[in-house]
Amino acid sequence: MRILPTEPRRRATLVAAAVAVVCAGAVALVVTSTMSTGAPAPSHRAVAASSPTPTAATPTPAATPSPSGTPGPQLAVDAPASTTVAAATGDTVPVSAEPGGKATEQLANPQKSGAPLVFRVTDQRDGWVQVQLAQRPNGSTGWVPSSAVDLSTTPYAIVVDEATNTLDLYKDGSVLHSYSVATGTGGTPTPTGRFALTELLAPTNKGYGPYAYGTTAFSDVLNSFGGGPGQIGLHGTDDASSIGSDASHGCVRMRNADITALAKMLPLGTPFQVR
Repeated sequence: MRILPTEPRRRATLVAAAVAVVCAGAVALVVTSTMSTGAPAPSHRAVAASSPTPTAATPTPAATPSPSGTPGPQLAVDAPASTTVAAATGDTVPVSAEPGGKATEQLANPQKSGAPLVFRVTDQRDGWVQVQLAQRPNGSTGWVPSSAVDLSTTPYAIVVDEATNTLDLYKDGSVLHSYSVATGTGGTPTPTGRFALTELLAPTNKGYGPYAYGTTAFSDVLNSFGGGPGQIGLHGTDDASSIGSDASHGCVRMRNADITALAKMLPLGTPFQVR
């Protein structure tokens, strides 16, 4: 199995691991080896997301934790004209609760799926950057040393509206294109909040289309699903008739041609909002 590099000078290390995300009707497994179940596991590979444009880093607004299941006013659109992203440069990245604080955890680079470790930056202070973390509770952030990451920017952002089942692709703060999507059902809604894309995967098992983005969002209803932590994905589908409806366990489904278009365009760390 092959994991494509995200840049010429680095190749992701194969890892014997599986990561599960909440998806429509089933669980999408991201694997880099055959699981010891007596039968081959569904095959997936991490693929190279589009590279953000290297520029001087620009601080972005601080992340706002997503609502905890209580209905409230719809969130304002989170589609900045420019977002700073941070790509890990070493094998691990220390994360602290505050700038200059003692590390509370070490995040591996690449991730278990083989995808590079890339964050959305929400603040910067004196040699430290605050980043969104792919962990519960939704809206979690941490501080990492600037020396542990390379900073760049992206002009893209995506905003999903659950009421209309649409996804708006923004560039430079303006809508570039709108897509019809499927979101979670009433019993398993897609969580609202300000998130980010964390990995780009190429599922080969039936049902999930040609590409799937992992995100920093987690289901507010399912604490675990199919052996995974209930992480929300943005992916294609083999059930095009479900597009435009509330049909999934929380993931956002797109037509295969539409997710393919995004996969060629959006770098990891891109803002991903559900409102």
